[in-house]
Amino acid sequence: MDAFYASVEQRDNPELKGRPVAVGGSSERGVVAAASYEARQYGVKSAMPTRTALRLCPQLIIVKPRISYYKESSEVFRSIMMEYTDLVEPLSLDEAYMDVTHNLKNIPSATLIAQEIRERVKAEINLTCSAGISINKFLAKVASDLNKPDGLTLIGPEVAEEFIEKLPVHKFHGIGKVTSEKLNKMGIMTGRDLKKKSEKEMIRILGKSGSFYYKLVRGEDSRKVNPDRITKSQSTENTFEKDLRDREEVIGEINILCDHLEERVWRKSIMGRTLTIKVKYNDFTQITRSKTVNQWLSKAGEFKPIANEILQQVDLKEGIRLLGVGISNLNTEEESEPDGQLTLRF
Repeated sequence: MDAFYASVEQRDNPELKGRPVAVGGSSERGVVAAASYEARQYGVKSAMPTRTALRLCPQLIIVKPRISYYKESSEVFRSIMMEYTDLVEPLSLDEAYMDVTHNLKNIPSATLIAQEIRERVKAEINLTCSAGISINKFLAKVASDLNKPDGLTLIGPEVAEEFIEKLPVHKFHGIGKVTSEKLNKMGIMTGRDLKKKSEKEMIRILGKSGSFYYKLVRGEDSRKVNPDRITKSQSTENTFEKDLRDREEVIGEINILCDHLEERVWRKSIMGRTLTIKVKYNDFTQITRSKTVNQWLSKAGEFKPIANEILQQVDLKEGIRLLGVGISNLNTEEESEPDGQLTLRF
């Protein structure tokens, strides 16, 4: 789905159409959960502190989240997909993988299925979505982001290898800003550059995930679409440019992370009973502290008092370079993904 939360707000309130909108908290410590494409033109994006978003876009309209409305549209979105295949793997309220190798409507083309789904989503809930079609999860995910909003992109098997070789490393799912900058400094700018590295070199550069990317850059992604895949935990963290030494500053950053965590929990539709704080000091030593409670936790207002209580056990030592907050002991169970690779017609 395209800018899902913000698009729902613009759909339901005509006064917001064509204007920069952010869904999230409006307080000093609030966080953007979603931004409309008009807001993104100013650099506003999800997980950004509201105060930063307003600095980038003073005319930004902040809308409080209405999660029940988003879930309502999400259920229609999901039900439409389920009419085409039982193999739908939700990633969040607004995103999912589908395997249509053997689809329920016997449509001979994955591209035709994607187009039909997009048309139905527009007709039934008046929202747009973008689709990516390819030979595996990695390429389908990349394709889905290429022509947003309201786009459809096919990366067929005949162009997959060339596409991966030209793909900038920061576009590889799982390679974030810090890692991509590290790779760029080593002269690794694209998939073609990555492909020149041996598996041993990839492991040395990227750690245990090196083997995964060694295969990925060769178009090998054996992950199946798993409709039973369930989240085991959810977390968020931040590495700071300057070490934190003041306890009030630490508490403020933890509160921001709790807001980020709430947004992620919303997207996964999960709840948990165990909250964990992660602290990495400037000497790179790391500790975690957790607390389990009897009630389900899913909101920042529930995370923050527990997180602040846990913080009382934390020694600032010489300064803190990283903080993280996570939720576990969820109302779900993790199931492993099967191996193997599927083929499909385009």
